[in-house]
Amino acid sequence: MSNRWWEIVIKCEPILEESVFWRLEKFGCSGTATEIEISDEKKNFESELETDKQILIRTYISEINTQLKDLATLSSWLEQDAQSLEVSIPEAQWHLIDEEDWASGWKQYWQPMEIGDRFLIYPAWEVPPEESDKLILRLDPGAAFGTGTHPTTQLCLESLEMRLYENAENQTIADIGCGSGILSLGSILLGAKKVFAVDNDLLATKTCRSNCQLNQINQNNLIVSDGSIEKLIESKEVFDGITCNILANTIVELFPQFNEITHEKSWAILSGILLTQADQIAEVVEQQGWTVAALWKRKDWCCFNVRRSEY
Repeated sequence: MSNRWWEIVIKCEPILEESVFWRLEKFGCSGTATEIEISDEKKNFESELETDKQILIRTYISEINTQLKDLATLSSWLEQDAQSLEVSIPEAQWHLIDEEDWASGWKQYWQPMEIGDRFLIYPAWEVPPEESDKLILRLDPGAAFGTGTHPTTQLCLESLEMRLYENAENQTIADIGCGSGILSLGSILLGAKKVFAVDNDLLATKTCRSNCQLNQINQNNLIVSDGSIEKLIESKEVFDGITCNILANTIVELFPQFNEITHEKSWAILSGILLTQADQIAEVVEQQGWTVAALWKRKDWCCFNVRRSEY
């Protein structure tokens, strides 16, 4: 008998996107993604969505450890978060689907897309072109976050293009919160020497390993581990660069340890940060002796390109 999943769909104002993501992560959800464009085929409250005023956040959690009362509690937390920000209360709906239905559900929403100047992201179930001047990154998101559709992922990939434009073959990179592995894979395709990818979500690391095989990446060049920055510290590696596309609060918690795994000329790409959180991140970066080299913005999100200050 196949495992069943709760599909949770939350309609909310864009300003709540970060807090909803945070709540869902704490709740144990996987595959969280934001939808902006809504097809004519969708029904019920989804068809009434005003895309210029509200967004849909879709996520999944296994039925095994989640009961209806748990989902009701989640809805209550979302309501409290909205009230604290003095915005309208999100609408949440959920229903059970089979694992096979969940897996195929991604296919109807996600198509090949170009990102930056060099990347062409291709779903695993699509046949990539035989010839292309782009770097083709094949991806099956599985139950992990990271398809390239979110502004934060796009900003990170574009930042990697800049950072790895020269001397990529000598760069060893850490990808903290790797999700589906899209930034790790992108780094390798850009020519990075080695990438260490870590994530606390076991489904994420499983998906990342699978995507390595899909892209025929040598496992000695892309090392995937369960865990977070402590795994990188244990490895005794010194990293030239760090990619970290997670939640802003988590970046604040982790950043003080970045100096333990880098050298004086290392760089980092930080995203998953709302524009309203930019000052908080900039303050933490500077407190730890790093410099903000660039701040890139897209919609309500931003991406920090930072480097260790040279003394």
